[in-house]
Amino acid sequence: MAEANKETQRSGDGMEYDRTVLPSGVRVVSERLEGARSVSIGAWVGTGSRDESADLNGATHFLEHLLFKGTPSRSALEIAQSFDAIGGDINAFTTREFTCFHARTLGEDLPLALGTIGDLVQNASLAPDDVEAERSVVLEEIAMHEDTPDDIVFDVFHETIWPDHPLGRRVQGLPGTVEQMSREAIAGFFHRYYTGDNIVVAASGEVDHAQVVDLVDAAFRARATPRSIRAPGAPPPVAGSLVVHERDIEQAHLVYGTQGIARSDGRRWALGLLNVILGGGMSSRLFQEIREKRGLAYAISSGHLGYSETGVFNIYAGCSTENVGEVLSI
Repeated sequence: MAEANKETQRSGDGMEYDRTVLPSGVRVVSERLEGARSVSIGAWVGTGSRDESADLNGATHFLEHLLFKGTPSRSALEIAQSFDAIGGDINAFTTREFTCFHARTLGEDLPLALGTIGDLVQNASLAPDDVEAERSVVLEEIAMHEDTPDDIVFDVFHETIWPDHPLGRRVQGLPGTVEQMSREAIAGFFHRYYTGDNIVVAASGEVDHAQVVDLVDAAFRARATPRSIRAPGAPPPVAGSLVVHERDIEQAHLVYGTQGIARSDGRRWALGLLNVILGGGMSSRLFQEIREKRGLAYAISSGHLGYSETGVFNIYAGCSTENVGEVLSI
């Protein structure tokens, strides 16, 4: 089956990779790196905080945590011990548009990595006791995030630029929404979005595409139930505004930005080049002018985040309060 359905494709940046779509709808992509001894894999689930309702804000991130609490065949401790025993690692992260479960091991341990991740994204126990225990962990993570102003300023930026669109919501959710979120609501989210046609499994390194396909086919017996399609429509155009979020801290953290472009937009390469020139490195204009020549800030950078239908381009600086006016004028 692997060879019959395999397609060799080339990405926009020239990378060649193999692709197979399984009967369950799971898409498998791989790239063999000659000379590599290790392999990196990821199961990318097409759901993020933008798919949540306001009262379920934080459900995707909460669910990501809960999947590591175990399945009927693997406890949380067994998952951790199995990867420590081989010197590998396994983790996950949540964004506004997708959730990724990833691992890195030696090539010979690929079956363990794929088998474990496949089990997590299909058979998570979501036990009531685990939900309550992990709720406290997530609330602690939110509190830690609140104590990191250079993270919070980007949340405030998204909330300001898209106040009435799900892309403006915080990935981790708010304490109030996480505290009241029920196990049933989280389980419903899991069954709605963790379906075969909403999962991409990618592997790179010491891999053979046919082997990867066979392992994924065995490990990801995913539900083939059609998922709910993400609501279409880009956010409304950005209206200019100034928001000040006051904190009793040593520095001011500034984000100056506007609406960008979608991640598939053909202009993304030009925008990437512009970003490098403007604030993408130590030789960039902003870094040289604001930090090297004037000594106004330690942290200064620019960046672009592309989403399905839109994006954001921003400039970030961390400086003393007395330097804010001059930094903004530059």
